[in-house]
Amino acid sequence: MKELRILFIALLLTSLAWSTAIAQCETWINSPRKDEAENAHVVYRPFLKDKEAADLNKMSKENFKIAFDNWKKAYDLAPAADGNRPSHYVDGRTLYQAMYNTAPDDAKKKEYAEMILKLYDQQVQCYKNEAYLVGRKGYDMFYYLGYGYTKPTYETLKKAVELGGNDTEYIVFDPLAQVMAYLYKSKQLGKPEFIELHEKMDLIMEHNIQNNKKFSSYYEDTKAIVRNHFREVENDVFDCEYFKEKLVPHYRNAPDSLEVIKYVYNKLKAQGCDSTSAIMVELSTKYEKLATEINIELEKVRRKNNPCYDATQLQKEGSYAEAMARYEDCLKSTDDPEAKAQVYYSMAFIQTWQLGQLGNARSNANKAASLKSGWGKPYILIGDIYAKMSRGSCDDWNKRLAIIAATDKYYHARNIDSDVSDEANKRIANFAGSLPEKQDGFMRDVKEGDTVTVGCGIGETVKVRFN
Repeated sequence: MKELRILFIALLLTSLAWSTAIAQCETWINSPRKDEAENAHVVYRPFLKDKEAADLNKMSKENFKIAFDNWKKAYDLAPAADGNRPSHYVDGRTLYQAMYNTAPDDAKKKEYAEMILKLYDQQVQCYKNEAYLVGRKGYDMFYYLGYGYTKPTYETLKKAVELGGNDTEYIVFDPLAQVMAYLYKSKQLGKPEFIELHEKMDLIMEHNIQNNKKFSSYYEDTKAIVRNHFREVENDVFDCEYFKEKLVPHYRNAPDSLEVIKYVYNKLKAQGCDSTSAIMVELSTKYEKLATEINIELEKVRRKNNPCYDATQLQKEGSYAEAMARYEDCLKSTDDPEAKAQVYYSMAFIQTWQLGQLGNARSNANKAASLKSGWGKPYILIGDIYAKMSRGSCDDWNKRLAIIAATDKYYHARNIDSDVSDEANKRIANFAGSLPEKQDGFMRDVKEGDTVTVGCGIGETVKVRFN
């Protein structure tokens, strides 16, 4: 008989819990008071749309009362709204947070805080997404609801990490680290539990730094903040031998994983392990070997897929014909004028100094100059091309006219681009004594300032000036 009574009580409690869960997840879909619930929802929603608690605190008392009363009615009749949106739980938390902010005493603050936590729990029950919501709940407990550095805050944030794993939101780790450090210093949190949770947090943050493209920088910043929070206790909590025992087996299980090796080495180094010890030397050597191999493969792929990069590398390696071909491929792969300007300049440079194709070099240098205004380097190069052309099968007069054409380009480069001033001035000074002689001009009936056409294949017109 006693056993039957116990069983009955257990079934009754289960039934009550189940009915409570159903009640807090009720929607207005099949409710006899559907219109009332929907109307109340429609009335209050504009007051809260895109609002935070601080915004509601600036609202007039009359408007706040309208919003709260209608929210309360909608929530009481249909806590889960239409079953597709958790707005009654979310909006309720915003309203109660606003009331918490202006509560007259601690008793009221406690009442409102408990209601906010209840609304979190109900949303979890009805709309799932538990890891995210528990993290937000713990965040609010720490920053907004007066729980601060307490065990309940710690347990809530810890649960968020356990539920979320690698998907734990980055905002969880900062308050959790602060609470952990406080509880450890006040002897409310033991070393083994501290270390275990710290390791879990560290792995999650590192995973997201490496793999979460959208929020990688947020996790990286948070990791630095967490490390700072732990600074006061880290020397007492962690030691090299502990982490050797914990992490070296992970390395042994994945001896060719660059990510694992990097993590284990950096963690042991951070814990003060001697970099000359056998395991540290082994890890360092293995990392360098694997990184080199991976980088070689990545470089091959990059050069295959990126003709612009490949061309610059071929140029550095002295493979000039191959570089020219890849620069042609590069030109086809981009519509960016500035990028094309750089490519034409690089081609002109090779043609000038390595291939001796001076006519093509001048053409490409002019293309580079036309695509990027205010850039002096192509004009420096054209001046150099004219100087080289002057050394061909030219008479002395035209050779000296070519020097005028070259120095004109150097002057122009200096005038439009201060970055090349030194380079231009050196060339101008070097050619200062190579201008035509007055008697040569007199013999040709050419006076200073006259305009003449330069030979040597240059074909430009210049104003004559003499030494």
